[in-house]
Amino acid sequence: MADENVYRSNGSLDEIVFENRNKGYGAYDLRSSYPRLLTKSFIIGTSLFLVAALSPFIYSTIKNLTAPDKVEVKSELVEILEDEPIIEEVKPDEPPPPPPPKEEEKIEVIQNVVPEPVKIPKNETPPPKISEQIDTKTGVTAQEGVKTPAYTPPPPPPSTGTKTSTAEVKPQVSDTQVYSEVEQTAEFPGGINAFRNKVSGNFDGSAMNGDEGTVKAEVTFVVERDGTITDVKANGKNSDFNSEAVRTIKSIKNKWTPAKINGQSVRYRFRLPLTMNFEG
Repeated sequence: MADENVYRSNGSLDEIVFENRNKGYGAYDLRSSYPRLLTKSFIIGTSLFLVAALSPFIYSTIKNLTAPDKVEVKSELVEILEDEPIIEEVKPDEPPPPPPPKEEEKIEVIQNVVPEPVKIPKNETPPPKISEQIDTKTGVTAQEGVKTPAYTPPPPPPSTGTKTSTAEVKPQVSDTQVYSEVEQTAEFPGGINAFRNKVSGNFDGSAMNGDEGTVKAEVTFVVERDGTITDVKANGKNSDFNSEAVRTIKSIKNKWTPAKINGQSVRYRFRLPLTMNFEG
């Protein structure tokens, strides 16, 4: 019993714990090597701490040892001399420059374009009735006055006191004379308005420039006894318009109703005022 206590007093705690056990077990090895590992870890940790703490000091010492020698530079204050300002002399003879002209304010203006007046085509007066033409004379311009018949029959022959058979004697009319005053004027089929429509429809406007404006002319022609048209003339200021008006009227082949005196067909000179407007 005494030997057993002595043995225990001389052995370590690990020996006592692992007595009569398998010491090849890992726990015994770890417990027996733990003091050495603790000492080794302490030494390594202390070394790393010292290296980290002394690194800035070592770096600054090496930098000071490798730094070049300081060069002393003498600095002295230098007096700065300022240039005297240049003052321009004003000549008494030269007057000061005039002030810039003051720009006048512009007045607001609204554009107001007045359209160019355009002449309205003149309404042609239709020819008077045949009964009115017999009662008085006809002309280009109307005029008030005393009515005078266009045709006055000759007076009857003087009476001889004996009863004789009297026959109405009609005045002779010429087959070649062109009359301007008749009892019954020549008429176009459908009236004068139909004839005007024919003229405007057949008129070739390409013969004009297009910028003549309002052009007027008086067209005259003879309506023959058979209703045909001859001797067409146009009297106006524009020669191109006159030529085209003559061509247009000649191209209308419709026959007229001839004029008559005492029921006999006669040659009649017809006058037609013609007005057209050409705008570009």
